[in-house]
Amino acid sequence: MQEPTFLILTALAAGPQHGYGIIADVLQISGEQVRLRAGTLYAALDRLQAEELIETDREEIVDGRARRYYRLTPTGTNRLSAETERLRRNVETATARLRRRPGLALWSPALRPGTAEGSAT
Repeated sequence: MQEPTFLILTALAAGPQHGYGIIADVLQISGEQVRLRAGTLYAALDRLQAEELIETDREEIVDGRARRYYRLTPTGTNRLSAETERLRRNVETATARLRRRPGLALWSPALRPGTAEGSAT
């Protein structure tokens, strides 16, 4: 599963959202690393609907424009769960192998540049 697909499904795991809500949620979930453009998102949503991983939850009219909300299907929930488990196993394997390498420190959120712990002061 490609990262944008994983992030879109993860965003929808919190509940139904409209397109721009998904874009904002993906940006937040990814630590501002993944910025989906509207055209990219809607093409992905069409594909995910065709694969029956998501479905339309409802439509609202806001300022004279239709706003469509999407939600995960049971199939989408199962697929996201399976991918999450696959990624977890991969992270565990990589972490175990890195720990066996002498002199390498594992990444920690506390050591991120710009944090008090990660500052070069």
